[in-house]
Amino acid sequence: MGLFKHRYTKSNDTMNNGAMLITLADPKSGPAEQFRTIRTNIHFMSVDRPLKTVAFTSPGISEGKSTVMANVAIAWAQEGKRVLLIDADLRRSTLHATFGLSNQKGLTTVLTGDSKEVDLSNVVQKSGVENLEVLTAGPVPPNPSELLGSQRMQSLINGVREVYDIVALDVPPMLQVTDTQVLSSNLDGIILVVRQGVTKKAAIRRAVEMLKISQANVLGYVMNDVYDDDAGYGYGYGYDYDYEGGEG
Repeated sequence: MGLFKHRYTKSNDTMNNGAMLITLADPKSGPAEQFRTIRTNIHFMSVDRPLKTVAFTSPGISEGKSTVMANVAIAWAQEGKRVLLIDADLRRSTLHATFGLSNQKGLTTVLTGDSKEVDLSNVVQKSGVENLEVLTAGPVPPNPSELLGSQRMQSLINGVREVYDIVALDVPPMLQVTDTQVLSSNLDGIILVVRQGVTKKAAIRRAVEMLKISQANVLGYVMNDVYDDDAGYGYGYGYDYDYEGGEG
């Protein structure tokens, strides 16, 4: 079907202006309902194994992972779950712009702190959405991969699992840096976000291979910017990573 044949283009719009929160702006719209469907599909996958720490990644940049993550997180919060969003994309952070928050302190502040105990009291911020709190990325560090793969990061994840119902992490694209690989095996699940007309088949296959090498629990994929003549642009959730036949 050629869904992934278009040339990749880089955009800094989400970094500068934040992600579009359609679940808040127009909760009765078709796209908002699709985010709730994605939330439900993820819930169905947690029957045998609780999914409390879920990351959203993509093969490359500008494929919509931050927008998908933020809207699904809001959908979780809207059903009464206590949710923490963590911006673990330390090179291209977006959550502070999305929710209009300060980024002077954040995840890097916690990971580079001197205290033996991980203290989030001064860095986790209210999002303005009921049940939803945010840990922004903080100042850009010189060693993102080392920080995300550190024991302190693991201690942070273990700690927030006990406090929140859902911890959603925005992690870097798979094919750009190694950050997500060093972190993924410590999480309950990974969602891969791909963008129609932008993400190439080979990039999807390679991203999945890398996640499997890292022993990550790949839950499925979200296809972003899917156009339907009746519904307009939207989102779809699936499980099939074989794109040779054009399905998925």
